[in-house]
Amino acid sequence: MIPDSTPTLDDAVAQRRKAFVDAAREAFFTGGYAGTTMSSIASTVGGSKTTLWSYFPSKEDLFTAVVDDIVEQYGQALTIDLPLDRPVPEVLRGFGSLLMTKLTSTPLLSLFRLVVGEAGRFPHLAETFYDRGPRPGKARAAEWVSEKMVRGEIRMGDPMRAVQQFAGLCQSGVYQFAVLGMAGGSDLARLADEVEDAVDTFCRAWCPDRA
Repeated sequence: MIPDSTPTLDDAVAQRRKAFVDAAREAFFTGGYAGTTMSSIASTVGGSKTTLWSYFPSKEDLFTAVVDDIVEQYGQALTIDLPLDRPVPEVLRGFGSLLMTKLTSTPLLSLFRLVVGEAGRFPHLAETFYDRGPRPGKARAAEWVSEKMVRGEIRMGDPMRAVQQFAGLCQSGVYQFAVLGMAGGSDLARLADEVEDAVDTFCRAWCPDRA
């Protein structure tokens, strides 16, 4: 038997892969996508480009892995429970609070800035980011909204548009400061107030009992 303290081959592969992803994340955030090379990442971790290519055949594949890693760690809003038996304001409040807490975390802010900064030259990066994070999160929320519409708790309309409007309301203040690195971007009390205002505004527009 292999002693518990001895890393298995699978563990070693996973650790090596993580080392490449961690190094790539720092390189992308520091030097941008265009300014990062596979050679520099391989050099940082140690080993040859051939080894790196065996894990990630292209820089785009490596970028995708970085996005997936960050979303996995900070994308809890993508999987938060959206119970159908709870009132609309209550569920939106919990969803909005978690969403904004994660969106204003340093890793997600850095990733967002990177994608926006490189989108003109590398539009596929924006597509990768959106497909890995915002798209599935909004699609899941739209399913909940759609069911609430059927139940009469939210006005009938385009569920995705409703979700986009709520997200936009949540991101209208502190989040903008956070993205730009301005004072007030880390004001959690104000962020909580803005989520509360977003819930109230959304319900006034979309909930029949708040008209």
